[in-house]
Amino acid sequence: LQLKARPVERRTHMVSHQHGITVTKTLREGEEETQRWSFSYSKAELQGLLPEGASLLLLRVLACQRAVPSGLVFPAIDTEGHLCTSSY
Repeated sequence: LQLKARPVERRTHMVSHQHGITVTKTLREGEEETQRWSFSYSKAELQGLLPEGASLLLLRVLACQRAVPSGLVFPAIDTEGHLCTSSY
């Protein structure tokens, strides 16, 4: 069985607007047609949102302090563009 190499291009684009945020996910595999999905979230849903970069920074701070407060949970956006929670 031989598999051909197929380039995969994935992009996530986030746009902030007055009512919240819109996340657009783009996927293209090889020569296939590009697929797009969009998700919109209100400001209320995003209260306390922890973006990926901030999450990495928080992990470093917690590691330096060698302590993680119990019940530390933030809303986050997963790799598929859906709203989820990030627990430490």
